[in-house]
Amino acid sequence: MHVVVIHPEIAGNTGNIIRLCANTGTTLHLVEPLGFSLEDKLLQRAGLDYHDLADVCVHRTWAACQEALPPAERWALTSRATTSYSHAPIGHNDVLVYGCESAGLSSTILEEFAGDHRVRIPMRPNNRSLNLANSVALVVYDVWRRHDFIGADIAPHR
Repeated sequence: MHVVVIHPEIAGNTGNIIRLCANTGTTLHLVEPLGFSLEDKLLQRAGLDYHDLADVCVHRTWAACQEALPPAERWALTSRATTSYSHAPIGHNDVLVYGCESAGLSSTILEEFAGDHRVRIPMRPNNRSLNLANSVALVVYDVWRRHDFIGADIAPHR
């Protein structure tokens, strides 16, 4: 699976996403500009020592990111969709695309996705959104679960 975050703004969120990606075998793609330095202490603290275990790619533009992505289905995660991600046939090698914390995905980028490839996380009415790192974790783990946690160590730990 691949996660793309376009213009992330908060170092702590990105650090948590890096840690998530390391633990799930998910490749993370960050699209500049970033709202922080990759050397940021909050990013490093949230990611702890997972930076070496995660596959993180930084792209200068969304177009450059698209060129680097594998040929797979691409899903836009947006509060402006009507279909729940849980009803979408997201594959284990597919690409999940998220926007920044303050604005989500731009209308321009959303227009690149067919309506059936724009999905949302269900929430109670009148709420705007979940934290970005939580949103990524929720969908990544659910998709990974659907595919029997491919590559996971499921043996009990002592």
